[in-house]
Amino acid sequence: MVGIRARVLVADLMTKKLITLPEDATAREVAKAMSGNLIGSVIITRENHPVGIITEMDLVERVIARGLNPEKVLAREIMSSPVSVTDPQTEVMEAARKMAKLRVRRLVVVSKGEMVGIITSRDILSTAPELIEVLTEATRNRLLPSRKGELLAGYCDSCEEWSDTLSEVNGQFLCEECRLEQES
Repeated sequence: MVGIRARVLVADLMTKKLITLPEDATAREVAKAMSGNLIGSVIITRENHPVGIITEMDLVERVIARGLNPEKVLAREIMSSPVSVTDPQTEVMEAARKMAKLRVRRLVVVSKGEMVGIITSRDILSTAPELIEVLTEATRNRLLPSRKGELLAGYCDSCEEWSDTLSEVNGQFLCEECRLEQES
């Protein structure tokens, strides 16, 4: 007997309620937002576009462990950037592979230039246990994060315009237009 396997998409598992703060928010405000919403990360924005993400571990490593004052440290100083993104129509297995490859546990879900959700490795693992194999294999093989060819969302290092198609070129994250200009 052959089993029918349903196609599970990121849109099926993502959390639609996003908690965002501007890049000039303090570390304390970020911590309060996490605590008040029972979440492990906050998306940092500029003009309603995701420019970074701060996780609980970022607060521990970049503020508390360094003895910094959370009232004075700004989100832009401790966020991880650029943000790794995926499309809501991406298959969950592919999203898990991307997380493993980039060594991240969260992908911001972007559709038509708008943030529509977030998907975490916990979301995937709690719903699709067979994906543990993908993450275990990546860990076992010690895959190094390679952003070559991966598209990210953020502000272009050259023209400083927002792009959903940033790609790393010689250590800079460039939009498609700036990449083409550099090639010519």
